[in-house]
Amino acid sequence: MEQSQYNFLFSFIWNIANDVLVNAFNKGDYKKVILPMLVLRRIDVLLEPTKDAVIQMKEQLDKNKIENQAPVLYDITGYPFYNTSKFTMKTLKSEIDPLRLKMNFIEYLNGYSKDVLDIIEKLHLRQVVDNLTEAERLGSIIEKFTSDKINLSSKPVFDGEGNLLHPALDNHTVGMMFEELLRRFNEENNVTEAGEHFTPRDYVKLLADLAVLPVADKIKATTYSVYDGACGTGGILTIAQERIKQIGKEQGKDVAINIYGQELLPDTYATCKADLMISGHIKSFQYNYAGEEREYIAFDSTISRDGHAGETYDFCISNPPFGTPWKEDLKKRGLKETEKAKFTDSRFNIAIGNGENRKDITFLPDIGDCQMLFLANNLSRMVDDTEQGTRIVEVHNGSSLFTGNAGSGASNLRQYIIENDMLEAIIAMPENDFYNTGIGTYIWVVTNRKEERRKGYVQLIDATDIKSPLRKNLGKKNCETNEADRNEIVKMLLDFKETKKSKIFPNKEFGYYSVTVERPLRLVYENLDEIALPDLKNKGDVELLQRVVEAWKENLGGHTVGDFALFLMLEQMRVKVPASKVKLVRQYLGKHNDKADVCFAKPTKRDSAVVTDPSLRDTEQVPLLYPGGIDAFMEKEVLPYAPDAFYDAANVVVGYELSFTKYFYKPVELRTIADITTDINGIEGRLKGVLKDILNV
Repeated sequence: MEQSQYNFLFSFIWNIANDVLVNAFNKGDYKKVILPMLVLRRIDVLLEPTKDAVIQMKEQLDKNKIENQAPVLYDITGYPFYNTSKFTMKTLKSEIDPLRLKMNFIEYLNGYSKDVLDIIEKLHLRQVVDNLTEAERLGSIIEKFTSDKINLSSKPVFDGEGNLLHPALDNHTVGMMFEELLRRFNEENNVTEAGEHFTPRDYVKLLADLAVLPVADKIKATTYSVYDGACGTGGILTIAQERIKQIGKEQGKDVAINIYGQELLPDTYATCKADLMISGHIKSFQYNYAGEEREYIAFDSTISRDGHAGETYDFCISNPPFGTPWKEDLKKRGLKETEKAKFTDSRFNIAIGNGENRKDITFLPDIGDCQMLFLANNLSRMVDDTEQGTRIVEVHNGSSLFTGNAGSGASNLRQYIIENDMLEAIIAMPENDFYNTGIGTYIWVVTNRKEERRKGYVQLIDATDIKSPLRKNLGKKNCETNEADRNEIVKMLLDFKETKKSKIFPNKEFGYYSVTVERPLRLVYENLDEIALPDLKNKGDVELLQRVVEAWKENLGGHTVGDFALFLMLEQMRVKVPASKVKLVRQYLGKHNDKADVCFAKPTKRDSAVVTDPSLRDTEQVPLLYPGGIDAFMEKEVLPYAPDAFYDAANVVVGYELSFTKYFYKPVELRTIADITTDINGIEGRLKGVLKDILNV
């Protein structure tokens, strides 16, 4: 569709709200009427040509008492949906009585097949009809949406001589319109949800190319599956489907594509499902391996309710939500935020090894951001018995690169992907490339079938400057990734060469040892008679401290002593200090002194374990590739400054993080002294002139 045609159609739909709903609905509710009616009309218009045939066949099927009528009626309409009522939206608009119109409209809605009834429920269309009837606007809204001035069908409209009157309205254009309508409606009400469920078309094309082009030579004349666990209005699915078919066609191969997805928001789910059914991208239903009806597009949260449990796919392409808490998913499982560890799901909690070597690993990230869960979900979808395997292409913000300490769910996920040699590349994209956020994004390319030359390596691509400016901003989107930009990015991925914008590193480059560096606790005891003893609940503890002070005064003459000497004296004086109370004495009577002897777990046993000082504890990140490992790092980086430092090898944890800034840092060139001096002299000259004017000198 040309831009001018899109602009006309968009303006027409936008003006329906201003013409029909004004003074009857709050502006914040316009979208609750316009968007559902738009979706319904797209379905309705396709059924108009076969309406009479469907009604006649329905009568025959009823007469012959045939129960499974759907397949026959699907064949008549040519779509995986039908309507057996006597009405269409165009015939409904002839009714002028508001109550009869409402009754007829409800009968019309009830006549739809199962999948459309699901869409009607998710769009709350029955409530919309009630609200429009109450405001006496139902007839007007129907008349607007059935106008001959527009075409909401997926098929073009021609005049009697075969000239194109209105182009077809495809799935992705509907998605663009959906998003633009949301943005315009919300701008007037200071709402910021626009952009949450639509990925710009230029960006989607890049995702599809990154998924498909690296394996173009492996595409065969067979059926492939594409999955998006956060599918929104379905744009990613349809573009990927078209791209794979195109590549197959270019190679003379007849490729079939099945697409699957899941969406949480009811309106976008309904829009997606409707448009995929309308465009023929999906059938009405399919059966899974258990013989149960299988959803192509599932509704609800992918995290807490897996709509495609156990299924695997050839391509997983997603743009999941960024920075969105997933506490509601915990609630759906009957858990509190503090019970995250009980969120058991094989997609997010795995086991490696067997028997004594078994190790349980969690991928559960911080409760404040769910995007890494979508990546883990896609990992569980990988096909492992084909030459091509599975390619995952997923959009994230920067936090997925580094958030979470070693041993955390996010770090574990990065470690699992990289150590299993599945991370092919990460691409840093320009800022302001999306409608609702100006932040930069990163595209993860993950596969379980790396090329031989890529094995053991990860490619980082800096595409932050590869963009083309828009003539007019769309929300926060001020640039696009046009065809030339996409070709440049994909070429860097395919070339797999070191350039200014492409860096290649061994997998271990991104790993590190998280080492807890300890230092001994060193205490002295001095001026104990001047210490104000604490007012503790346990009076026996206070009495013990008092006995220690008295013994110190009596036997050590008030001299400063170390920890070993104090407890040795107490032992000799038969002042019993239980092992559980040693910490109490040290806490309230001891004083830190870097030159004092170390404290021991058994205070009078120098061969017992050294007690560590929590206040001096530190954590070091030692790169996996550090020459000589942790011991060499300690010798060179720690011991020169803290000679008594040590670490426990049993507590070392491995973590992984990536930093684009580290590898693509562009220092700002400093100004020369001559330039700065010139500016200062100029300022001084201007100030002298101002002073002369003020003082009239």
